Amino acid sequence: MVRRTIKVDYLARVEGEGGLKVIVRDGAVQSAELSIFEPPRFFEAFLRGRAFAEAPDITARICGICPIAYQMSAVHAMEDALGVTVTGPLRDLRRLIYCGEWIESHTLHVYMLHAPDFLGYAGAIDMARDQGDVVRRGLGLKKAGNEIVSLLGGREIHPINVRVGGFYRTPRRRELEPLAERLKWAREAAFETVRWTAGFDFPERERDYTFVALRHTAEYPFNEGRIVSNRGLDIVPTDYEDHFEETHVERSTALHSRLRGGGSYLVGPLARYNLNFERLSPLAQEAAREAGLGPTCTNPYRSIVVRAIEVLYACDEALRIIDSYEEPDRPTVAVEPRAATGYAATEAPRGLLYHRYRLEADGTIAEARIVPPTSQNQASIEEDLASYIGGFLDLPDEALRHRCEQTVRNYDPCISCSAHFLRLEMDRG
Repeated sequence: MVRRTIKVDYLARVEGEGGLKVIVRDGAVQSAELSIFEPPRFFEAFLRGRAFAEAPDITARICGICPIAYQMSAVHAMEDALGVTVTGPLRDLRRLIYCGEWIESHTLHVYMLHAPDFLGYAGAIDMARDQGDVVRRGLGLKKAGNEIVSLLGGREIHPINVRVGGFYRTPRRRELEPLAERLKWAREAAFETVRWTAGFDFPERERDYTFVALRHTAEYPFNEGRIVSNRGLDIVPTDYEDHFEETHVERSTALHSRLRGGGSYLVGPLARYNLNFERLSPLAQEAAREAGLGPTCTNPYRSIVVRAIEVLYACDEALRIIDSYEEPDRPTVAVEPRAATGYAATEAPRGLLYHRYRLEADGTIAEARIVPPTSQNQASIEEDLASYIGGFLDLPDEALRHRCEQTVRNYDPCISCSAHFLRLEMDRG
């Protein structure tokens, strides 16, 4: 028996610590396992015993790339528990800050983490030597998103201006005008990004995914909507745990999410796009069609194009919000503590994010549960590897390792916000 082992000691351009083992027998992939071995971070435990108002600032520390998603999920769950509804300009500002996070997070992934896979570079630094103008465009786009988050959130990293009931401070209309000027440039740059990514050489791989995402009656989803799928699921966030379950896998410190009754599902840009295409702005739909995409896309390697389309949408939506913005009378609505349980789901850049909190009568958090997108996608990542890598087995080890890494990066997995490490063991016995 001939045994071949391929190891990737460090996988750059993916957040966190993980290991990948692919076993091949008789020219076919027998199994593919993505193991996450970094230590638990205990955020749910940190939240117990804290005041409900502290949750947005604590959960923002879960991720330095997408803190808004964690803050907003916490805020919406608390408001659900406390019977609070935020409308008007405050609701619009929440969508605006979400636009900023999508722009900066997606742009980071598209330009710095994923594009080098398609263009033959080890990373963005190497790519910049040959395509400096392209990389500068990406950096400019990311800066536009950061500026939105900074203005509305108080700072770019781990924002501090978001609170249950609204904001600590809301901007004056004149403060948004400089953002609008930059966003006009960013919208054009985002359209160019769609055209650029559409020209990449994509492996022809398709899978019949179960897509899961939020769906709103009138908007492309950010922080409100029902949880739906392309298999007929249509529920409110309160019912999430009746339909999804997390299980422990011995080889991983991260829980795996699956549909109750079995079956993986996919969250993130592809799921949102396939379930909400008609809710994209006309400009984003135009860009999608120009890029060769219709209302559906089931090739995960083309997810980079879909992310670029979502950047364009976020720029377009941000400009719409700024143009119609009216300063609110107050930065927040009144909130009173009570004993209750609150539920919420929002769309982080990487996909559906679920929060549940049980509060005591004085507003103290008695229990917290947070289900991030990457744990929901982990089973789907493994199935992609098992399904697709068999078609690349004629490649030499180094090229096959690249395909494995690229397949994982299709998901932009946020394993954590610390070290970047992936160990790949390829058993070709």
